[in-house]
Amino acid sequence: MTDTSKSASSRKPPHPYLSGNFAPIQREQPLTPCSYTGTIPPDFSGGEYVRNGGNPIANEVLGRDAHWFDGDGMLTGVSFHSIDEKGQIQPEFVNRYILTDVYLSSITSPAVRTPILPSIATLVNPLSSLVTITLRIFRTLLLALLSHLPGSKQAIKKISVANTALLYHDGRALATCESGPPMRISLPGLETVGWFNGEKCEGEPQIHGGSGFGGKGPLSFFKEWTTAHPRVDPHTKELLLYHSTFVPPYVHYSIVTPSIPKTSEGSFVNMAVPGIQSAKMMHDFGVSKSHTIIMDLPLSLDPFNLVKNTPVVAYDPTARSRFGIFPRYQPEKVRWFETRACCIFHTANSWDSFIDSPTSRTQRVASINMLACRLTSASLVFSAGALAAPVPTTVIPAHEREEEQCRLYYYNFCLDDENLNPIKHQWALSAIPFEFPTLRDSAAMDAAKYIYGCSVSDSSFGASLGRAVKMNALVKMDVKKLIATGKRQSPTPISGCVDTRSVSEILTSEDVNDPIKIFRMPAGWYAQECRFVPHHGSVEEDDGWLLSYVFDESQLQEDGECRLDAKSELWIIDAKSMLQVVAKIQLPQRVPYGLHGNWFSKENVQNQRPIERLRSLPIADQKSQQASPSTQIWMSTRRYLESMLG
Repeated sequence: MTDTSKSASSRKPPHPYLSGNFAPIQREQPLTPCSYTGTIPPDFSGGEYVRNGGNPIANEVLGRDAHWFDGDGMLTGVSFHSIDEKGQIQPEFVNRYILTDVYLSSITSPAVRTPILPSIATLVNPLSSLVTITLRIFRTLLLALLSHLPGSKQAIKKISVANTALLYHDGRALATCESGPPMRISLPGLETVGWFNGEKCEGEPQIHGGSGFGGKGPLSFFKEWTTAHPRVDPHTKELLLYHSTFVPPYVHYSIVTPSIPKTSEGSFVNMAVPGIQSAKMMHDFGVSKSHTIIMDLPLSLDPFNLVKNTPVVAYDPTARSRFGIFPRYQPEKVRWFETRACCIFHTANSWDSFIDSPTSRTQRVASINMLACRLTSASLVFSAGALAAPVPTTVIPAHEREEEQCRLYYYNFCLDDENLNPIKHQWALSAIPFEFPTLRDSAAMDAAKYIYGCSVSDSSFGASLGRAVKMNALVKMDVKKLIATGKRQSPTPISGCVDTRSVSEILTSEDVNDPIKIFRMPAGWYAQECRFVPHHGSVEEDDGWLLSYVFDESQLQEDGECRLDAKSELWIIDAKSMLQVVAKIQLPQRVPYGLHGNWFSKENVQNQRPIERLRSLPIADQKSQQASPSTQIWMSTRRYLESMLG
């Protein structure tokens, strides 16, 4: 625990991502009725909104290395329960830890005071020595080994903390993280079912299935690591994902078909994507109806860098960003498109453009379009760990230098000439900061009209990187209109913007047809990623609502920490006007600022696959007090080792 005998001046300040409303919350609650103001739309009946995020269970040393992307996965949901025939809805709050191997091992090892896994901050810190990183990794390996020996309540077979995102596919709600396969969750109570390997799932009635993601062999453990952002095709219901590893060919690619309807191509697992030369930090990708886009950006994530005494995570601003595009079922036909260095953690949408074939009456795909949140550097990776970004050791050419920003970019990759791979268009739709993109699910992989996301209204993106990033504005962009304008105006490639206004200038606009609309939070309030919920039977794409957890920071104490009675709310916002909050749901506790969420419809909840057993907390061993002398000696040795490694 923190040494309270030290003077206040000698204490390390609390980590910005472990304090305030970023601080983890240890209280779990079952489905609990909530009060609310306003009117909850009938379309919400039977559905559930759930958000994922890291919530460290071992958090005694607040000055330790920590990163926003660390932490045990915790799900926070609001279920909308219909309580009478008139359609009256009762919202119910629930939050639960995801019972991963790492979480279960942590809570059954009280001597382990800090997280079992090394922090991302340790790996990305340019000041971390080879010795420090090696010792942290060695500690993790020893704790994992101990978990397989007598006296353990849970063996660590997979190191994923499942703390990043959520999706629904073929009767399963799945929590994701890059360091392992998806974990199935049960709705609406958010109980943990088990790991899903692409062919079968722990906790379900067992059926015959292969080895799934990763296959067999010594590298199967790494090859099952899955993107945190798989894509579900709203038309074919296929699940598309990739697996990024540390050894050639570095990226594998999988497609999981639904049980109904079955696609003619069937499932593909662990297909190699050729052309990638080194291990990279990959978080997202793009998928259109016909093609897949893999992003090979100059942000490395390679433990073998330790041998060269260079950081495990490193960004090269003088290298090239490469986009590998291939037909959905043929990764061997990948074509690589190159442009200036950048970082992209989230794509918003991808779709096909067609032209008439000169030799037939059919159409063919002429180009692939993609919208993505483009960062001009990797600063966010470091600032999310309260670290200063390293100064580039190489000189960036003057014509390639850009201001620190994160904007919604439009890319058009031309497929016309197989001998050339030109990027026909690449520019920002708006100059305002934009991240955490979302859209109406049914519009994905088509030329969607609207993209929603988060922004900051009181500072530039670069300035916000100097502190814990908090979002106080939700944005709606008419991307069809902005793209059409951009094609007419031809902004400067890469550095140009279609709309150059600031957030404050957009907020003062009285144009009812403005392509950008912003919902600004009240002073002192901050939002989280929003999700779109459609109005049943609606024709217009934006006919629906946005859901976002919000927090009033007037509940912070003078030291910046939250009061014990601090609470969050879930707001339902009119997605068409971006002006009206139609309902505010008062939650029984606060919801820490987290990562990604999803909306699960009534049909999703009702059509979940059967569950045979759930994961549960280990039961105390009553026989331990009657253990043999040799067992008691081993258990004492084990506790000593854990305390030394703690």
